[in-house]
Amino acid sequence: MRASLLKSTLQALITAGRSVAIEGAPGGGKTTIVHEVAESLGLPIVERHMPTMLVEDFGIPYPTDNGFEYKLPDWFPLKGKPGTENGGVLLFDDRNQANADLQKVLANIQQARTLHGKPLADGWTVVSTGNRQSDRAGANRVLSHLRNRETVLEFETHLDDSTSWMIEHDVRPEVIAFIRFRPNLLHDFDPQRDVNPTPRSWVEGVSAILGKVPAEAEYECFKGAIGEGAAAEFVGFMRIYRKLPNPDAILMNPDTADVPTDPATLYALSGAIAERATEGNMERVVTYTGRMPAEFSVLSISYAVRKTPGLANTQAFTSWAVKHQDVLF
Repeated sequence: MRASLLKSTLQALITAGRSVAIEGAPGGGKTTIVHEVAESLGLPIVERHMPTMLVEDFGIPYPTDNGFEYKLPDWFPLKGKPGTENGGVLLFDDRNQANADLQKVLANIQQARTLHGKPLADGWTVVSTGNRQSDRAGANRVLSHLRNRETVLEFETHLDDSTSWMIEHDVRPEVIAFIRFRPNLLHDFDPQRDVNPTPRSWVEGVSAILGKVPAEAEYECFKGAIGEGAAAEFVGFMRIYRKLPNPDAILMNPDTADVPTDPATLYALSGAIAERATEGNMERVVTYTGRMPAEFSVLSISYAVRKTPGLANTQAFTSWAVKHQDVLF
């Protein structure tokens, strides 16, 4: 299930109070999606990382005159606790790496909505994330009775969803342009490799350090985040990107500036032009990109409009959309 559908489905299941588990390959953004959905619903979120938890983290027994009671952890949304009245999301991250004892506690919270006999606050939904055993990322077998108490949704990385998210979160345009050029490297996870390109590693291991480490160290840094093959290709792409004609000069003469023919250069230039699009120069942007092959014109203008939605209200964009309706619709 791609991110756009997963978000709307998760919203519906949380609203219905149904426990959910989201599974998929490492680094795809499962946890981020849960946080974004909770925020969109206006719900607080409590997150626990299950592989680092002990059974005692769910409560410690202490003696009383009548036997034993449990001191519950502060993070548990106990019914009646201030701040829990309007519901929320109780997120157990990487739960598939948890051992059987922890899974049993989680199963009880899901079904009985209690922890050691103390009730979970009304309106709180349990959501879990995890990798699949086939990913060989440390996942254990999930107990059958836990599976039976939740809806399992499998998350699939999708190019359009990922690049849209990256645009909205100011990921470097060079990274976005490269991923559009080499979409198979967006999430090329192979458990046989030590390092893999994933959406997370592109954002945190490439975009976040691009331009901050010495140029001669870029390959080694990128290799350590996305793997040798992807790093080599990206460094080669960056050589092209950095040798592009000045996009500002192109937009000064959009009718006559050269239009490259090499696909890698076109991808790089599409991103660079889109990054500079404003309401003031949109007519020039449309003029130049209109001279590109149709697929690159669409790529550049759609990127520009996603980054700056107000561009869709310009006359230049309207005229461009009419001319490209056969490609857009």
